[in-house]
Amino acid sequence: QVQLVESGGGLVQAGGSLRLSCVASGRTFSGYAMAWFRQAPGQEREFVATITWSGGNTDYADSVKGRFIISRDHVKNTVYLEMNSLKPEDTAVYFCAANPRLGSANPTTYDYWGRGTQVTVSS
Repeated sequence: QVQLVESGGGLVQAGGSLRLSCVASGRTFSGYAMAWFRQAPGQEREFVATITWSGGNTDYADSVKGRFIISRDHVKNTVYLEMNSLKPEDTAVYFCAANPRLGSANPTTYDYWGRGTQVTVSS
């Protein structure tokens, strides 16, 4: 059974930092690109960042560029999202996802999803 399990969310003040983790289990994700998306109440799921299998290429939404960093550890089968200079508008449930092709900002291209972790940024 394929599982992606996110952790690391919580409540933080504006300007603070959090690091999210996503542990993959149940199959090999060799060749898979990984990504983070987020969804705020009443809004559509939004692309945040993606990273290729090799980790050599990353892409970010303009809204988080320069503040968030995506990375992956193949030994631990884990993807991370380091979030700095957090803003109240970053408040959302954050999901990780796996894509057997190249990374994409389109959520429909992702085969596997975690259940999400809540991030709340207070002003």
